[in-house]
Amino acid sequence: MAGEGLRVLLVGNGGREHALAWKLSQSPQLEKLYVAPGNGGTSQVAKTENVPYLKYKSENFVDLLDFAKESSINLVVVGPEAPLVEGIEQTFRTAGIGFYGPTKAAAQLEASKTWAKDFMARHNIPTAKYRNFTDYDKARQYLENVPYDIVIKCTGIAAGKGVILPSSKDEAQQALKEIMVDKKFGSAGDEVVIEEFLTGQELSFLSFVDGYTIKSLVPAQDHKQVFDNDLGPNTGGMGCYAPAPIADAKLIEDVHRTILQPTVDGMRKERTPFKGLLFTGIMVTPEGPKTLEYNTRFGDPETETLLPLLENDLIEVLLACTGSYLDTIDVKCKPGYSVTVVAAAGGYPNSYKTGETISITPGSIDDTHIFHAGTSLDSGTLKTAGGRVITATAVSQSLRTSVDRAYEVLSTIHFEGMHFRKDIAHRALSPKASDPPPSDPSSSAPKDALTYADAGVSIDQGNSFVSLINSPVASTRRPGASADVGGFGGTFSLHEAGFPGAPVLVAGTDGVGTKLKIAHRMNKHDTIGIDLVAMCVNDVVVMGAAPLFFLDTFSCNKLAPEVALDVVKGIVSGCKSAGAALVGGETAEMGDIYRPGEYDLVGFTVGAIAHGRKVLPDKEAMKQGDVLLGLASDGVHSNGFSLVQKIVERAGLGYTDPAPWEEEDDRDGSNTVGKSLLRPTRIYVSSLLAAIDHNLIKGAAHITGGGLVDNVPRVLPKNLAAEIDAGSWEVPNVFRWLKKAGGVEKEEMGRVFNMGIGMVVVAAEEHVVKVREVLEGKGEKVMSIGRLVQRGQGGEGCVITGMEGWDEGRG
Repeated sequence: MAGEGLRVLLVGNGGREHALAWKLSQSPQLEKLYVAPGNGGTSQVAKTENVPYLKYKSENFVDLLDFAKESSINLVVVGPEAPLVEGIEQTFRTAGIGFYGPTKAAAQLEASKTWAKDFMARHNIPTAKYRNFTDYDKARQYLENVPYDIVIKCTGIAAGKGVILPSSKDEAQQALKEIMVDKKFGSAGDEVVIEEFLTGQELSFLSFVDGYTIKSLVPAQDHKQVFDNDLGPNTGGMGCYAPAPIADAKLIEDVHRTILQPTVDGMRKERTPFKGLLFTGIMVTPEGPKTLEYNTRFGDPETETLLPLLENDLIEVLLACTGSYLDTIDVKCKPGYSVTVVAAAGGYPNSYKTGETISITPGSIDDTHIFHAGTSLDSGTLKTAGGRVITATAVSQSLRTSVDRAYEVLSTIHFEGMHFRKDIAHRALSPKASDPPPSDPSSSAPKDALTYADAGVSIDQGNSFVSLINSPVASTRRPGASADVGGFGGTFSLHEAGFPGAPVLVAGTDGVGTKLKIAHRMNKHDTIGIDLVAMCVNDVVVMGAAPLFFLDTFSCNKLAPEVALDVVKGIVSGCKSAGAALVGGETAEMGDIYRPGEYDLVGFTVGAIAHGRKVLPDKEAMKQGDVLLGLASDGVHSNGFSLVQKIVERAGLGYTDPAPWEEEDDRDGSNTVGKSLLRPTRIYVSSLLAAIDHNLIKGAAHITGGGLVDNVPRVLPKNLAAEIDAGSWEVPNVFRWLKKAGGVEKEEMGRVFNMGIGMVVVAAEEHVVKVREVLEGKGEKVMSIGRLVQRGQGGEGCVITGMEGWDEGRG
């Protein structure tokens, strides 16, 4: 089917279909696009013709099929959900016409929320606690006794309005009656889901799927409620923006690993493979991402937001899905932010008038688009024809700029009763974004330069202690055990211990250190458990091991259950990210040792390497010229905090003060000193294991205490050294601020902090391209930071050049 001369039929008439038509028309493969029935906007798209008489009829696709045959259609794309859940795919498939979208059986993911919830339960996909009801009286009784806040959902399709968030039991009972007894949403309310109300921020993942492979667009965040400040009834969507700043690479990887891939795999296992666009609503909860719902088609208004960011030929991607070769396509989104604002008819989402004349003042604003939703052309005059009438989308490198431009475009559109939200993207934009920045207490550097030793920590003494205990530790050696210290983890070969063919176990233990003090001061304990897991599992995975299980010790003055629960939730989140089971722990109250309110943490993990596979680092394979790749950190991580606290104290800052540094992912301007410093340590397990499974890397160093200078040499043979160019990556502003405010020498910075590089990988030059592809495919930011060079007698194991750039601000 691929190649020039494709004739495509697009079914639908909303803003989503206008955006699809606009993107499809850009393909050099497209000869002609028909939109049935289309709207006032699709009629203006290049290579496109509306077929207004060809309207979708419930469960009757004969007219559409006849038209497709008469017009030599090669590919059918369906926008709305109703035709998909009624089986339109089979009509075209049996006629031998290409079709992008799921089968009727696969569309159950959207058609029935009760079926979807049971599907999630069958495949251990994280979601809210729930019960399904077909009996009104039983549902009513359940509402009276349910022990948590709830959401009520119609099982069937209700045009995006069948989700009720009651604020009281009386409101819940009234909503239940309207759905099940009064049939407010018709047969869609014959069965309901009553589920736990989840707290957090919502994300929309739109993913291309070919039955096996998933390629997602950047996560978006929409605004469902009709009025500003998320008030009023739910709608189909009043605006959207992407990418959502809360969706960092780790969260995206977690969603793919725990939700999206298990969904696609589960559908295939149930013999209903999913092909098409999978739209997954996610809630980012304190326990990790959970599934809210599935849609089996392009979202609206998400499509209007995301397609302007898509760099690919859309037809090429759709054909790859229908042909099950999506794994060969690199789906890319261009950098920047896209924002969409929806203009609705007066009265929407309740009863509203149509037929109002729409006027659009011509203008030219770069990278902006007007997508028509509920519009029609009446003798050449543009009229309103729906509840959500028209949308304005803007793309730029700044979220603030995109928001402003979208509203600027919207100001050129006028019709009677027009209303829209004025706070799109408010979650990502600080209400004080226009305020002047706080004064920088580091504007004049302190006279006395601080060091880690000044903060009470001696790296040299730590290294000396390792040397002192090497001999007694070695005396415990037994068959299978390495019994060496100083590496990232300890290995134990079960095969050598008398268990033939068994794997090599790798164990690692660590704590969080004085970062805990900031958690105590902020009374914020929900991420510190992630740090604990990360410090342990990262040390294990660099040996080539997949973490199997994790244990922790929580020691305190007196147990505060709410604090301990937050810590454990963080540990659970970290374990899920690392693929490790939390199998046990110890809680110890020691009032004579810890002050009231204090606690400490220790973690322990065990991973495994299959018998016959190399334990990393493979020092024998390393040679001069091998490339050092740096994987970006998520900030300070969990080392150097004694010095950090000393610098913060000297600068006269409180932990609830605005952070005097701003990172690229702190665009909302709301970050405090404490919140920024408590950002959890990045877990590199999934990405490193992918590279290891491809036999692409020779070693990896987790950059913890000792920084780059001390950690990289730990994985190198004695005859080689690391030569690292400090100018090869952008150092996060938090480190620049710490250096300036503390007057810390650049050599000390390189020996204490990760400086923006949380992991260093050693790879042969011929493998670098593939290594980067694998790691970046897992969401890592990868930089080539240096090479291995010959190490002279007594020479340093790591030499960093270009550190003077750490004194300079970002240009």
